[in-house]
Amino acid sequence: MSRAQAESVIKNIIREIAQECAGKGHAVSETLVAFMLCVDKLVDQGSPALDTIKMQVYFDMNYTSRREFIEEHQRVLQSRLVPVSREITDSRVKTREDLEGLYHKIVSYVLLCSGLGSPTDITTVREATAALQSVFPQSELGTFMSLIKKEKEQQLNDLSMIVTGIRLFNKDSRKGGEGIDDLPAILNEAIPSTSKDIEWELELSQRLAWQYTAWLERLLDPEVETRECIVPLDMLKQALYNVRQHEAFLKVILADVILCAKQVETLQTELATRMKLLRVTIHSKTAVPTAQVFPHFTALAKFWSGLQDEMVLLSILGNMMENLQPFLAAQSQLFPDGQLEDILGSEIKNYEQRMKESSENRIDPYEIKTQEWLLPETTANFDKLPLQYNGICGYTLVKKDGLLLPGNPSIGVLKHREKYYVFSSKEAALRFGSKPDEYIAHVAEKAKRSPELIQLLQLHQQFACVTPYSEMRSGERLLVKPITKCDSSTQTDTHLLETNIVKSYEWNEWELRRKAIKLANLRGKVTHSMQTNLSHMRRDNVTQTYLPKDVACQSKRDGKSNVPKPQVYLAGLRGGKTNTTHMIKTNLTRSVDD
Repeated sequence: MSRAQAESVIKNIIREIAQECAGKGHAVSETLVAFMLCVDKLVDQGSPALDTIKMQVYFDMNYTSRREFIEEHQRVLQSRLVPVSREITDSRVKTREDLEGLYHKIVSYVLLCSGLGSPTDITTVREATAALQSVFPQSELGTFMSLIKKEKEQQLNDLSMIVTGIRLFNKDSRKGGEGIDDLPAILNEAIPSTSKDIEWELELSQRLAWQYTAWLERLLDPEVETRECIVPLDMLKQALYNVRQHEAFLKVILADVILCAKQVETLQTELATRMKLLRVTIHSKTAVPTAQVFPHFTALAKFWSGLQDEMVLLSILGNMMENLQPFLAAQSQLFPDGQLEDILGSEIKNYEQRMKESSENRIDPYEIKTQEWLLPETTANFDKLPLQYNGICGYTLVKKDGLLLPGNPSIGVLKHREKYYVFSSKEAALRFGSKPDEYIAHVAEKAKRSPELIQLLQLHQQFACVTPYSEMRSGERLLVKPITKCDSSTQTDTHLLETNIVKSYEWNEWELRRKAIKLANLRGKVTHSMQTNLSHMRRDNVTQTYLPKDVACQSKRDGKSNVPKPQVYLAGLRGGKTNTTHMIKTNLTRSVDD
């Protein structure tokens, strides 16, 4: 069966299952059916496992990176502006009324593009019109109409940025800004509120997860006597998987909100700095060169657009957090509120308590020399290691029949085949390290029986046929990865066609124009030639030379001389009995001839 035929068969099966579910009164999507090919489980409304899978499908289909969120928002905005832009660029004005109507359309386009006020509000339209007239008076519409379509679209975008910057500056100067919300103040209030809501939901899910964990540890411990539980053991495990998956998704959303807060802080700082610089540039001047102020207005518009994007992103993240709540319905009905906490009491241990207890007994790398162990004090960037199973202890998952217990990296991280594993205790680490491949296979078997573990433990590499929706390529409909590896070979000829390069070809019409003018000028010229001192050497000539002869000559002779040392004596310098000094000079220097 070919790949296309196999995909067709799978689609038919999925479609039939979806129709059968619809016949029983349960509407499910084909994507969800592709994830769980089982009618009984799809219609089981009291199954936490089904809720977990629905949650995973919803998150994979709706969550993406912040860059793609913003790009999608920009695409939506541009699609809304296309009809208005086309109406402006394709218009053919003939009368004065047509020119006025076209100018009003440009004002509406500027307002829609900036998102600062409604085009139906009279005060906002007047303010935007005044800002537009200061940079693009109505008298320039004739020049605008003479442009090609792309140039018109570019000028519309430039005018929108400049007018937006002017209105923002007027709002900051308290001279306008009608219809412009105080976006920085709104974000400064919305971000802490959203973070607080997510942290509250995260704390509830973590508290519930530790309650389920403590209850399962009691039920799975053969040495502890427990009364019979009214909830089946498998249902408790499914509930634990459900709240753990909810916790993991909330952490992802919270991380994006924190990043959003940092980006907003940066944009607000840049906006305030640019506004101050623009105020210094203008400084109550009646006229300022456009080359000095237009870049500042454009920068203000860009920073404000960035704040608008962050506001949209924050709203999307908040909605995703709220939309995850319905997927907790099944597990919330297993126990009344507070019942588990009343039963377990002090047995419930949170993350910090468990990490503190297990950190006292750490791995000694010399105990298992066949494996490589990483410790915090000997490993750089230890806290950034990509841990397998989403940080869950694989040994506990296998030995305690699917119990999820977070590992403690401080005990020691096992590096096996370029992958990193953490464990809840030293004993678990030693046992897993003795047979790592065997336990890895057992974890995969557990995931096959509980499909929600594939996403929760991030086992997509072990299950190559399943991939998160966010990692799918555009155009793929099923959550199934095709086989992309095959043995093949190709051979190509070096040169299929002979090269025919015309070196005199010229694509630039202005260069052709220059050459044509040059040729036209040459027709009225006369060529002259003359001989110069520099050009006469270019003639073909021959010169006869003779090789140098071996000759020698005497240019100097060696000699020496000895000069006598001067010997001159002076007497009578100290004076005598008379007042007058008489000096006597005696020269005893030998003659040169002696």
